[in-house]
Amino acid sequence: MKKLLATTTALALSAGAALADDHEVKIGIILGFTGPIESLTPHMAAGAEMAMSEVSESGKLLGGKTVTPVRADSTCIDAGAASAAAERLVTAEGVKGIMGADCSGVTGAILSNVAVPNGVVMISPSATSPGLSTAEVNGLFFRTAPSDARQGVVMTEILMDRGIEEVAVTYTNNDYGKGLADSFAAAFEEAGGTVTINAAHEDGKADYSAEVGALAAAGGDRLVVAGYVDQGGSGIVRAALDSGAFDSFHFPDGMIGTKLEENFGSEIDGSTGQHPGTDSPGVAKFQEMVGDSFEATSPFAPESYDAAALIMLAMQAAESTDSADYKTHVMDVANAPGEKIYPGELGKALDIIAGGGDVDYVGATAVELIGPGESAGNYREIEFEDGKITTVKYR
Repeated sequence: MKKLLATTTALALSAGAALADDHEVKIGIILGFTGPIESLTPHMAAGAEMAMSEVSESGKLLGGKTVTPVRADSTCIDAGAASAAAERLVTAEGVKGIMGADCSGVTGAILSNVAVPNGVVMISPSATSPGLSTAEVNGLFFRTAPSDARQGVVMTEILMDRGIEEVAVTYTNNDYGKGLADSFAAAFEEAGGTVTINAAHEDGKADYSAEVGALAAAGGDRLVVAGYVDQGGSGIVRAALDSGAFDSFHFPDGMIGTKLEENFGSEIDGSTGQHPGTDSPGVAKFQEMVGDSFEATSPFAPESYDAAALIMLAMQAAESTDSADYKTHVMDVANAPGEKIYPGELGKALDIIAGGGDVDYVGATAVELIGPGESAGNYREIEFEDGKITTVKYR
């Protein structure tokens, strides 16, 4: 009798676990929680998790499923570690989609080594290398931040508008840095500008005086630093300031964050930059929702909310959590036609889709997906004033 009861209890527990699993959808969040952008990723993860909580609390995803985020560390720079972390998400955790990765090199590695072989959808909020536009992804990869092919043009416009026609460029020696530096140089020179030097730097060095010496010898009205705020990019800026080589800089997206203010303050007043951003109604709603729980204006935090939201809305449209089913619905829910959906309205969107209607997800970043699943893109132009990052305008 005891053996029968034990068996019955085990079966009941097993059935309960299966029922719980059936009502849970795991979505991976793979970002560089350690590494050269570790000051940005907590806010990115929080943005994605806010969208997942919103959907879970609505009780409207596929008949009441809850969404559980599972974090993993991409490191941003170690392709092997990133691929192993993603493999764990897919095979051990059973995630049904991945919000991430963050940096372009590890994103490409995860795509080719894990996501494509396992048929898992990835939506990156921040991988911007132009090379990802032509990668073989089997319709599984999307991004809510625009390609650096566009960022290079926006950088050019900002500098030219300020009468800066001669610059030196240094970039972190990886897919992101080289792709952005090449894109910018092509756009800047086409517009009539001169790039005096376009030189790589390695992250993790204690001394960047040699690199700054070469940049100073080449000259330029401003130094463009296409690096990482928590790594070599800040090292370059410090060496340039200490040596007097440059006191005016231009910062692409990987350099912009509160860490830049902490590191340099008013020392870099007048310096400029840009990162993906918009002044659409959605971003105001997003900031209101966030309150003081994390930094709503931190680069790629709104894009992370949108990336997670698109995964879940596409699942609803496909009536399935299987990537093979919902990957073809991501573009549909992201674009017109349909009712416009903003942050805080994910439950409403799920209702509309379940009822057979269409949604046009605008989200926090005025989402519009084009071409091979990438963002058309808007940018926030910034300038340092009194040691703080200030908004100039949106482009």
